[in-house]
Amino acid sequence: MSRIVVFNKPYGVICQFSPDGKHPTLKDFIPIPGIYPAGRLDTDSEGLLILTDDGALQHRLAHPIHKLPKTYWAQVEGAVDGIALQALQSGVNLGDFITLPAQARAITEPANLWVRLPPIRERKNIPTSWIELVLKEGKNRQVRRMTAKVGYPTLRLIRCQIGSITLEKLMPGEYREATVAEFAALN
Repeated sequence: MSRIVVFNKPYGVICQFSPDGKHPTLKDFIPIPGIYPAGRLDTDSEGLLILTDDGALQHRLAHPIHKLPKTYWAQVEGAVDGIALQALQSGVNLGDFITLPAQARAITEPANLWVRLPPIRERKNIPTSWIELVLKEGKNRQVRRMTAKVGYPTLRLIRCQIGSITLEKLMPGEYREATVAEFAALN
């Protein structure tokens, strides 16, 4: 059976095992040989990353043609309004492409959220708010570009779910093996 590892990637960690000389890598957290990330998270993003030793499964999880939904929590600058949420739900023209319609809703700060180190930049006179976005595509820095385009720059970005797999109670830097049921749901 394929091996699937669920990892909560901390802020500042690069999604590769080989050292780059600037950032911690997956090797600093996951001592399991022969697994590779199925998709990526930017160095300044946090949250759910799935790793596997199954090349076909890795391709299926990472490739947008399979349209596996990915859920993100974005802490944005400003008090998000319905106009921005509607724009995110309709698809956003980012210049080089128009995003697919996304599920988007304002949420309260997620429960049991860990403290990010370093903390986000905060401005005394500008509030922040949270948006939950569910995408079926994942182009480079897409969530950040989408929220900025509708007037709410992302300050913190956390991927919390891919398909039916969630972070559950994993803290940053922690990992676990996927259950048989989770594996079956991915196939």
